[in-house]
Amino acid sequence: MAADSLRTDQHCFRRVEAHHPDIIRLRELSRTEESLGADLRRGVNQLYQLLLRYYPQLLQLSSMPDEPWIWALLQLAPLPQRGARLTVGRLHQLLAKHRIRRWTAAALREVLGTPPLTLAAGSADAISEHALLLLPQLRLLYLQRQKVRDRIESLLDHMTASGRENSDSQAHRDVGLLLSIPGLGYLIAANLFTEGADPIAQRDYHALRAHSGIAPVTKQSGKSKQVMMRRGCSERLRNAMYHWARCSVQHDPLSKAHYARLRQAGHNHGRALRGVADRLLSILIAMLKNGQPYDEKRRHRSAHSADPA
Repeated sequence: MAADSLRTDQHCFRRVEAHHPDIIRLRELSRTEESLGADLRRGVNQLYQLLLRYYPQLLQLSSMPDEPWIWALLQLAPLPQRGARLTVGRLHQLLAKHRIRRWTAAALREVLGTPPLTLAAGSADAISEHALLLLPQLRLLYLQRQKVRDRIESLLDHMTASGRENSDSQAHRDVGLLLSIPGLGYLIAANLFTEGADPIAQRDYHALRAHSGIAPVTKQSGKSKQVMMRRGCSERLRNAMYHWARCSVQHDPLSKAHYARLRQAGHNHGRALRGVADRLLSILIAMLKNGQPYDEKRRHRSAHSADPA
């Protein structure tokens, strides 16, 4: 049966090919970075709940205790009473060491000087002991994630340089084209390129939008017709497209205008971002087919010549 289906429906099959070693390494690094990020967020959430119980002053300095300078401040003053006794000069040294400019030492001193929560005797000491045990874990995860990010950036730069020197390496040339798009950072590019390696290599726009969840699913029966978000897709690729569209809306005027039109038409935030991502995918596939990097002027001319509707 398998042989007969291959004979009659060969167009439904695709040849599985081994990827370049750099792509395999890049995929492993990007997934490792995601795993470390999840572990770091888990530890930060635990610390947030502990601070909420006995030290809310630190949460006024940062909505989430996910910054090294907050950990250093907690290490320096694990109890609210000790934080209230810190001098302006000592706080200034802490802020200067971690290059924090959104807070001044005087403002920090005022926040830490607010009255502490009233707790049962010994409760604050016990909770602070638990919080201090989390700090080495958070610092280790933060450092490991930063090292993995540096390796991803270094590998992408190496692949880009190899693509310029060796015109026969399609995968390495594609990385250079991908990174030429404004607002597409190293992490998003790594996830997009590795999780969608096959559709990108085949320049298959429809496969890429389906694998990333951008293409909707239509359910129709009789007079009933529903267009729904595609659930069956690569979650990592979907997340990469989501963040790409989100960053593009923030920094690209055309994407921002397209997002605004979709919102005015009644679409929610997620649906509008998927619409922006769909246009970005079409631009990406056109760049890959032409072998030309991103050209903002060319895109503006294309947008003005197209129908605004």
